[in-house]
Amino acid sequence: MNPKTILVVDDEYYSAEILSFVLESEGHRVLTAVNGRDGLDKLKLSPIDLVILDVMMPIMNGAEMALAMQADPALARLPILITSAMSEAVLQGMFNRYQGYLRKPFQMSQVLAAVSSLLSDEDRQPA
Repeated sequence: MNPKTILVVDDEYYSAEILSFVLESEGHRVLTAVNGRDGLDKLKLSPIDLVILDVMMPIMNGAEMALAMQADPALARLPILITSAMSEAVLQGMFNRYQGYLRKPFQMSQVLAAVSSLLSDEDRQPA
């Protein structure tokens, strides 16, 4: 798999830094954003292959960002990996526009497996 560009959107600095470190050690380019509004701005700056998105954030939460991405034809097919302390059942009541879910706290091996799977799925989709 070729290195990909991943956007990590999380208001918890430590979480974003650890994810960045681990993903960069796998050869990926990582951008970070502190909330959904910042995340949408970063999506305009550089081609992104995957978004890792926290849900509970100030200014614009992850659900709002995912819905904004869904409404934008240029972003609607971009895969999203949700990371949240919320159960997936609660999360699905808010929105369901995501391709992967990890409940916090998670193991880095789970993140790497999910990222690998989502990026592999992306590589198989027709252009």
